[in-house]
Amino acid sequence: MPIVASFCTTFLKPEMLHIYRQVTGLERYETYVIAKERRCEEVFPFDAVEILTPQRKNFLKRFYLKHVRRLPPLYYRREFEQIMRILNRRPPDLMHVYFGHTGVHLLPFILEWNRPCVVSFHGADVMPRRERADYATQLETLFAAVPLVLARSRSLAARLEALGCPPEKIRLNRTGIPLDDFPFVQRLMPADGEWRFIQTCRLIPKKGLRTALKAFSIFRKTHPKATYTIAGEGPMLDELRRYAGELGLGDAVTFPGFLRQEELNALYARAHVFLHPSELTADQNQEGIPNSMLEAMSTGLPVVATLHGGIPEAVAQEESGFLVPERSPEELAGAMLRITESSEYLQIMGRRASEQVHGAFERKAAIANLEAIYDEALATQKTSVIA
Repeated sequence: MPIVASFCTTFLKPEMLHIYRQVTGLERYETYVIAKERRCEEVFPFDAVEILTPQRKNFLKRFYLKHVRRLPPLYYRREFEQIMRILNRRPPDLMHVYFGHTGVHLLPFILEWNRPCVVSFHGADVMPRRERADYATQLETLFAAVPLVLARSRSLAARLEALGCPPEKIRLNRTGIPLDDFPFVQRLMPADGEWRFIQTCRLIPKKGLRTALKAFSIFRKTHPKATYTIAGEGPMLDELRRYAGELGLGDAVTFPGFLRQEELNALYARAHVFLHPSELTADQNQEGIPNSMLEAMSTGLPVVATLHGGIPEAVAQEESGFLVPERSPEELAGAMLRITESSEYLQIMGRRASEQVHGAFERKAAIANLEAIYDEALATQKTSVIA
């Protein structure tokens, strides 16, 4: 069985469940992980992890490598030699580097190693790095150095092409959902007007949370008993709580924090509509396809979201939800009012949402596609050797 070394700088942050599902879901490939940091081990148990340990600083050698020879951080931090020791001890057939900026960091290794690497892009890693004037050039070098580049959505693929990646190298890499873990639940229209909206995400600007709160405040003028649950953690928590207070939403908005799957499933089962009005940030941070949205759709939750990133690749307009322009709380509220105006919308759209996710984002199919990409990368190397 071929072996792929999976390089992920942090294995894993709470919001990286999709990577855990990929790494642990491989069937025709064995894998082990190389990381610089191990986190959330109780949530993401996995035995085959190799950690790059910080080396005791030899100031003179570090100064020489960094300032005299002007080598990249991979060398003067002594990461390169640690990676090579691991690969010599556990030789893989190829490497999968998670996140484009990690691929740029590993570029000296990728250029020197004699096996193929594939690099996957997930959303935030297509942002420009203004603090690094050479970053765009390094990205182009990375695109040239690897046989294949993976994108989570067609919108990300288009962005990679705009950044200089040859289109013939780009492969779509959906991160699949274990759909049996998110069973369908039939929703009924609340007789008392107690509509329950939910959004699960990291609390960061690209999730459109301020827009969602404003839209919800507009919706509450028609349905004053409605509630909105924002499940997740992130740097915007205090800001969002203050803003909800300024909008006079009081206890109608709750922030339960990061939830485990069984807790999320309970919330999904009680909710009526999933909100996810993502928006492009000033620093060009964009979504792939939000996994939380796919999980919610699997349970039969219709979606109100935005025409952003990969979202329209999962939500069919007026079939499984409503999509509106970014940063428009008035249009978002209008879609919320429309989707709640009849039980037909709620039930038909919920059923179609579940069907669409099952048709395009099933985990085993996604893993099979990923392993086919690995096969292709290995075949590319063999072809080059023969040539």
